[in-house]
Amino acid sequence: MIYLHELIRERLKRKKVAIGLYRFDETSEARVLRAAEIAGEFADVVVIDEGEKTEEVLYRLVREGEVHAVVRGTARASKFLQIIRKEYSPKRVAVLETADRKLFLLAPVGVDEGKTVKEKLELIKHARGVAERLGLEARVAVLAGGRYGDVGRSKEVDESLAMAELTARLSGGENFEIRLEDAVSSGIVIAPDGISGNLIFRSLCYLGAGREYGAVYCGLPFRIVDTSRSQSAEGFARAIALATVI
Repeated sequence: MIYLHELIRERLKRKKVAIGLYRFDETSEARVLRAAEIAGEFADVVVIDEGEKTEEVLYRLVREGEVHAVVRGTARASKFLQIIRKEYSPKRVAVLETADRKLFLLAPVGVDEGKTVKEKLELIKHARGVAERLGLEARVAVLAGGRYGDVGRSKEVDESLAMAELTARLSGGENFEIRLEDAVSSGIVIAPDGISGNLIFRSLCYLGAGREYGAVYCGLPFRIVDTSRSQSAEGFARAIALATVI
């Protein structure tokens, strides 16, 4: 079996999971098929390869209960979100692991999410729910675009610190300013915005030695795990494992 964090490995449940395959490059098919093969040890995996209709078929399968969950795989993010948002307004909470095996949740990771304090508080609520399902004891760490010593250097940094402080106070969390390296020990990390959250994820998993498990779509009556289409086969397999747990 691929490496899985013990919190996820202990909760694995054999379920039917669909993963999307859209050929956006020459490696897409090989990575998704290899992921299905790896994950076959702990899940019944169905690869959805329907060309331009891949995203529609994925959504229909999980919406109608034909599968326990779906993993986006290499299906197109914008089209998939467009389909879902016709009925719901989901938020995504990423499940990540540092090089020294700390499992933590990160939000926002959608580039258009987490722009206001209200949105951040909603994400924190969802993140706490995901943490509970994973058996992860988590506190909330809110990040800003600088330290308090940076106040006055930039309007954007000042606003980011004020938003982080308000979010932390209203959620019962702690403002870690820009100290991501300390924040991850809390279990739930709230990035200043979706762009920085996405960059944190990519830096950790694609340039560093961290691992990704995908991002849980929250606020839906069914189970969807989002993935970057750039993930490795092992990364997609970990997302399938997460889908069986949630």
